[in-house]
Amino acid sequence: MPDVDGVQMDDGTAAALQQLSRLGSELTARQPVIENRLNYLRGHHPLVYASDEFQSYMGDRFHGFADNWCAPVINSPAERMNILGIRPAGETAADKEMQRIWRDNACDRTSSEALTVMLAAARSYALVWNNPRDEQTPRITFERADQCVVRHDPETGEATAGLKLWRDEKYEYATLYTPEALWKWRRAAARVVPEGDRPDPAVQAGGGWEPRQSAKDDTWPVPNPLGALPLVEFRNQTLLDDAPISDIDGVIAMQNAINLVWAYLMNALDYATLPQRVVTGADMPKVPVLNSDGQKVDEKPLDLDQLVKDRILWIPSESASTSEWSAARLDVFSSVIERAIEHVAAQTRTPPHYLIGRIANLSAEALASAETGLVSKTGERIVYANPDVREIHALSYLVLDNDAKARAMRGGTVLWADPQYRALGQKVDAMMKLKQIGFPFAWIAEQYGLEPEEVARVMEMREHESRMDPLAAMVDEMGRSGGAPAEPPTEPAAEPAGEPAAEPGP
Repeated sequence: MPDVDGVQMDDGTAAALQQLSRLGSELTARQPVIENRLNYLRGHHPLVYASDEFQSYMGDRFHGFADNWCAPVINSPAERMNILGIRPAGETAADKEMQRIWRDNACDRTSSEALTVMLAAARSYALVWNNPRDEQTPRITFERADQCVVRHDPETGEATAGLKLWRDEKYEYATLYTPEALWKWRRAAARVVPEGDRPDPAVQAGGGWEPRQSAKDDTWPVPNPLGALPLVEFRNQTLLDDAPISDIDGVIAMQNAINLVWAYLMNALDYATLPQRVVTGADMPKVPVLNSDGQKVDEKPLDLDQLVKDRILWIPSESASTSEWSAARLDVFSSVIERAIEHVAAQTRTPPHYLIGRIANLSAEALASAETGLVSKTGERIVYANPDVREIHALSYLVLDNDAKARAMRGGTVLWADPQYRALGQKVDAMMKLKQIGFPFAWIAEQYGLEPEEVARVMEMREHESRMDPLAAMVDEMGRSGGAPAEPPTEPAAEPAGEPAAEPGP
């Protein structure tokens, strides 16, 4: 048995510890990138200056300023990605049991947050496991992108291992997920070691990890009854590799430029929006240097930067004169900002009126046309998320020990709300035309955007109304079909008994 940090471990435990170390290193390297992307989504932007001089003058004045355009770029598609349910393979209706499980876990909200993080940070995660409080309701949690990592087989692309890593004030915790088992570890939280001191033994080579076992765990490691990785990774667009792309990777540089131009604009607003005067014919101002007795012993140049900041003008020469120049124009800055925002809109397929906010008598058709790129982009992101949503549903049925349902979920159809927004009149008109050409009412109700449970409720209410007032239902059907309802066929009159039927004529 190998010796790891002085503790005898079997081969399986040593291999798990090595895998934890590799995944932990990958996650640690990824965390600064994820944090930077999410900070830009939140609006926490470091102001990037064009020159060191401007930074030295204005660094403190604009600390924390951000004109956040990353948020609408992410939120515009994210707010249109709403999961309504899933229809298992081979079935025609949404799975009611999964709708209950989804609601019980508050996945309406948390899945929306996970999809937002997927678009911004390029990754997000979901964890499916049994719920000790309710054996009939698997637990579904969506996890932070900077705390989880999943390893994929380079040949098959199959997820082979996952790691969740987090910490509190005292310990750092890790859970390694494999299709066979869950390995739970902890170690003392790493402390900051001054340079030159010996490293903390808890973070030396070998990791300092020790097994972690809760009161409810009978064994260590915990066997995985699912036979599949319970940690699911949502990955945004990739280029056939394991490096998903954030939707704001290309926006960050332009965001920095916009913030910088705003800083210049506000600097001009403070210093150059009033007529300015310049002093000529004057010596450089100097201040006396006094000794301990208060006697002048020398002179030193006055800090002109301090004069500018304090708005003080000192003219010691009688021959000094002043001249004036006009106030600066600020519209040159605002036009640059607007052009940069237009570039953001074009590069990210975000409708310009979402960012600029100017709408001048545009028709409904023109607005729908302006949002075509966003609708297409949202549909593309839905395609990226579909396999992972199906896997969450499949794992939920594996927790319930229903392999047949799990297979049906992996081949099922995820039901999403329509990502295209239409005026109510346009939508109703389209639905009526679909009904007239023969589409079933239940399908039309789904396309209208109702959740599966609402579709079933509407159908029940419709059936109840038909039973209560059959005449009104017949008239309603006649109005939708554009003519009188077809009458049922009548049976031919019976021949009189004992008389042969007439022979047909020649």
